[in-house]
Amino acid sequence: MSVLKHLAAVVALAALGVAALPHDAKAWWRGGYGVGIWVPPVVAVPPPVYVAPPVVYAPPPVAYYAPPPRVWVPPHWEGPYWVRGHWS
Repeated sequence: MSVLKHLAAVVALAALGVAALPHDAKAWWRGGYGVGIWVPPVVAVPPPVYVAPPVVYAPPPVAYYAPPPRVWVPPHWEGPYWVRGHWS
């Protein structure tokens, strides 16, 4: 088990050494030549900007008016007809 760990450490150091060697500047997406590790570039992006939502026009609240008070109409004759008492 110890030999396997040592072998893994040697392989990891060799890979880092190959990656750190100076070489021609080639775009990572073109592949280039030789042995190396191709990693896409790290892009630094500014943090997102949160903008307040647009102001929405809201119509004014509807005015509520109380209904007019009801009045008691007493019983009475309307021509030849008798009308019982009722609320208007």
